[in-house]
Amino acid sequence: MKKISKVLVANRGEIALRIIRACKELEITSVVVFSEVDVNGVWVTRADECYPIVGNPIDAYLKYDKIIDLAKKASCDAIHPGYGFLSESAEFAQACEDNGLIFIGPKPHHIELFGDKMASKVAMKKIGVPVLEGTNTPVIDEEEGRRIALEIGYPIIIKAAFGGGGRGMRIVHFANDFSKMFDSATNESIKYFGKGDVFIEKYVQNPRHIEIQIVADQHGNVVHLGERDCSIQRRHQKVIEITPSPLLNDEVRQKLCKISVDAMKQLGYESVGTVEFLVDEKDNAYFIEMNTRVQVEHPVTEIVTGVDIIQRMIEIAAGDKLKYLQEQIQFRGYAIEFRINSEDPQNNFMPTAGTVIKYLTPGGPGVRLDTSLYSGYELPTSYDSMLGKLIVWALDWKGAVAKARRALDEFHIEGFKTNIPLHREIVRDTTFKEGSFDTGYLDVNMNKFNLEAQSSIADEEEKFLKLEKTLKIIKENNLISVNNNFTLY
Repeated sequence: MKKISKVLVANRGEIALRIIRACKELEITSVVVFSEVDVNGVWVTRADECYPIVGNPIDAYLKYDKIIDLAKKASCDAIHPGYGFLSESAEFAQACEDNGLIFIGPKPHHIELFGDKMASKVAMKKIGVPVLEGTNTPVIDEEEGRRIALEIGYPIIIKAAFGGGGRGMRIVHFANDFSKMFDSATNESIKYFGKGDVFIEKYVQNPRHIEIQIVADQHGNVVHLGERDCSIQRRHQKVIEITPSPLLNDEVRQKLCKISVDAMKQLGYESVGTVEFLVDEKDNAYFIEMNTRVQVEHPVTEIVTGVDIIQRMIEIAAGDKLKYLQEQIQFRGYAIEFRINSEDPQNNFMPTAGTVIKYLTPGGPGVRLDTSLYSGYELPTSYDSMLGKLIVWALDWKGAVAKARRALDEFHIEGFKTNIPLHREIVRDTTFKEGSFDTGYLDVNMNKFNLEAQSSIADEEEKFLKLEKTLKIIKENNLISVNNNFTLY
């Protein structure tokens, strides 16, 4: 067993803060690196030690030679990459090992395997996991791609072979659109991942996007922590995540969990990971990818199972065995996560920025907020637009939706526009309340949503002004309030 007493967090924002908190509970010293624009980040002050990396704000979290050098100088035992940035870099994981540092995540060869969507598809198909019909080798030539698309039959989907997050992904419904979509997908793939390789597969119309959370130690033990429904998406990027899925029947649920556990056992996988599937209207399931890192949406799983996924990652990296058998994991209630982004839903979701002028957060039973935001914080423009995640829990689906509605109404961020108004509309929508949605939900419903709800911030401001005026009257006239009626005393 390896000793981990000091961890460098190679990330920023809410996930950095989340890892720092896990380390504190495990009595592990936390270290962060930070860019110049993140000097006022709350996670920087919460860490036990912090070290700046000057220069390009993005490079601060991508230049792993500098990060590893700092980790060694700070006498760290391990590095936790969080999600995004270097979290799925096999080269970084290998460099950590080569420099005597523990990479808190899977082995480099597993990161490399699942980072290549085609190779992972072939590997999973080989061990009996159902996959979608499509190419098994990279496609670079447009004419070859056109021929393959005709063989598979439209609609098809073009996907970046290296990368994720919905980048380099285009749906093609008709042969006449293939050329334009192929160019668009390959160009975006080159921009974000450095390679234009794509693969082509059959497109499933409006499926449900279901993922299975896996936890595996270094001793061959693998368990699942249930599924998450990530069907509510915009441009193939997740907006809301739910566990358990309101629509998935128990037979399909158990089947997907078993497939995922068996596959990870056969491949000798270690650490946490997420096996992702598309499930069509007839409950046919198809493997699409494996994420070899902690997911943005991990809190919903933590809430319904009571398992601290970040702590388990650290303990597994140290060589510990899992603390529980599959039958000891209890699933209780429903949890929903809302990604809170600095973007304008009324302006094609363009990113927004500014200073947090007023910040009112929700609370109460069953409400969790993972964020590094605070009043007066100046939002950097160099990074992803996600500000944090609002997570709610209740014993049943109806209760979870009601709690979400209440929590979102309490949540106000003033200084720039956010997607909170969109979430407020979704939780009031009949289709959502019935739990009847798929990946086409937002495409179908966006036009009917009243996104003027952003003005509720102004309404809240007006309430504060009225309250201040009322308090002034009370003070000047020696009044007390009884059931909102003011009387002299």
